[in-house]
Amino acid sequence: MISWSTCTRRKDITARRRECPPDTVHFLIPWVKGLASLSQSAVALIRARVLIGFLLTGIAIGSAAGQEHVGATANKSAGTTAAPDQRVVLKVGSQQLTQADFEAIWATLQEQQGPADITRRTFGDNYAALLVLVQQALANHLENTPDVQRQLALDRNQILSNAEFARLKKETTPTPQEISAYYSAHGADFDTAEIRRLFVWVKGGEMKDGMDPQEAKALVAAVRQAFAAGGDAAKLIEGNKNVVLDPSPIAFQRGELPLPMNEAAFSLKEGEWSEVQNGRPDALVLVYVVKRGRRDLKEVSAQIAKKVQNQKLQAALDSLKEKTGVWLDEQYFGPPTQKSEDSTASAQTKTGMREEKD
Repeated sequence: MISWSTCTRRKDITARRRECPPDTVHFLIPWVKGLASLSQSAVALIRARVLIGFLLTGIAIGSAAGQEHVGATANKSAGTTAAPDQRVVLKVGSQQLTQADFEAIWATLQEQQGPADITRRTFGDNYAALLVLVQQALANHLENTPDVQRQLALDRNQILSNAEFARLKKETTPTPQEISAYYSAHGADFDTAEIRRLFVWVKGGEMKDGMDPQEAKALVAAVRQAFAAGGDAAKLIEGNKNVVLDPSPIAFQRGELPLPMNEAAFSLKEGEWSEVQNGRPDALVLVYVVKRGRRDLKEVSAQIAKKVQNQKLQAALDSLKEKTGVWLDEQYFGPPTQKSEDSTASAQTKTGMREEKD
């Protein structure tokens, strides 16, 4: 993890924004996360199974490793001219798969887990090995063991809940009118501020080096005066390893900055400075607002659509839970946790589920 002082000293601003996630700049906690997406447990309801990973990563197991050809005698007479739903492309014992079956399986797994960086042949070999293991498990009657029955039941519940959740998502897709209405009611959420930040490290606290506190304050005053006069403030800090000034303005939407910096940036007028109360004796942090604005509806439509759909999904799920009747023993589970505005507390909680791609 990059330390705060190392992270914020980066001269390349783009790299610094990329390399300095919220949890590294610990003096600016709590962080404003802006428009959050649905919780991971509610958005993706298919967990990453070991066999799925085995299929998509090209890891062959058992006798399948090193196989040159699986099902070498599979329906050669059909040729490549047969229709996909008629052309058999894989055989394992008495079980066979058509081209259409195989491609549907491959497409489904890639949709759930992301594009597979393997060839069709590798995937075919791996899937053949999977079927060999399945057939052997059935021959050994493993499907009747309590552990396997529990896993099968869990997978069935997840698949069904995933299907219902997908149906709810379609039903809750916001209309253009809903998106426009949300923008009108929450326009301030899309305000922007183009800012330049000044970081000055001073002696004290965790810093073993840094500027003398009086020198640091004098430098800050000189930089602010240079900005007011239209001068080149960068010359004042050139070669000073204890100071970082954004070389050019960076645009942020309301909520994208750490909370203290966000409050400072969006309470200032253009051309004004503010010191950020960061709670550290070894750092001075200031924000200069270059320009204020607001993103237009077209720019933020996708963002709003996601926000509105999250709210509608939450309401739909809450309604279903109320109609169905849900009770948890609080003595065993503990008291209810407070739900954030954009979280969806569905019944499928924390089972290794994968978040859907945007």
